[in-house]
Amino acid sequence: MGTTTNDIDEARDWQGKLLDCRTCEQREGLTEGRCHLGHACVHDLYARRIDRFFKWNPDLAKAYLEHPYFETRAVAAKHVELFYLPRLVGDPDETVRQSVAQRLPVRSRQFEILRRDPHRDVRVRVAERLEPGDLAAMIGDEDYFVRQIVARRLPPGLLVKMIHDRDPEVRKVVAQRIAPEWLPTLAADREVGVRLAAVRRMDNKQLKQLIKDPDWRLRYEVASRLELADLEPMRADPDPAVRELVAQRLGEPPGEAVLPEAC
Repeated sequence: MGTTTNDIDEARDWQGKLLDCRTCEQREGLTEGRCHLGHACVHDLYARRIDRFFKWNPDLAKAYLEHPYFETRAVAAKHVELFYLPRLVGDPDETVRQSVAQRLPVRSRQFEILRRDPHRDVRVRVAERLEPGDLAAMIGDEDYFVRQIVARRLPPGLLVKMIHDRDPEVRKVVAQRIAPEWLPTLAADREVGVRLAAVRRMDNKQLKQLIKDPDWRLRYEVASRLELADLEPMRADPDPAVRELVAQRLGEPPGEAVLPEAC
């Protein structure tokens, strides 16, 4: 899509002022095709236009690492040589530090500093890039979303350390990946979503232990997966939906499911 006259007329800097190429330190680039008002401009308000400028002029990015506009610094960090990045680890804006976290070598001392960054979005980038075997240090992160990423990427053998995480969404991820011998523990979780995630991975022997579970939703899941030879005890389940499912799986005509004695 081409740049319209209106785009150029409305091109503004980060302080809301209309941009004027005549006063820009990069004005020579205009005649050389290295910038374009409203499309590729280092002083534009919009990050995508700043990014386009640095894609055209990557050698200029290092000159803008201390620019007052955080988007300019963040985009410049995407284009500079790696050895310029350590100076931005302590940048006051988390968007800049996110850019740094996406590029720093994961074995560097500066990357380790970002693992303890006060902003969760920066730690998210760190958790996404660390080698799975190095994620154990982030198991106790204060933010549940960071811990979710850790639970998705941590080697299965280490997931037992997260089995009692305080957030049910994290425990659900653990239940989806942990070694089978730990599934009964998660099937006893206080949150039904975690329990269901565990039950859906259980083998028949483990499922048989849950046919009397107090929650009908778990029993329904058990009834849907249990081997036919082991379904007989569930024909008299107290919940009609479970009884109907059992009858369907056993090939019984509708309405012939056994009612529980209490009925």
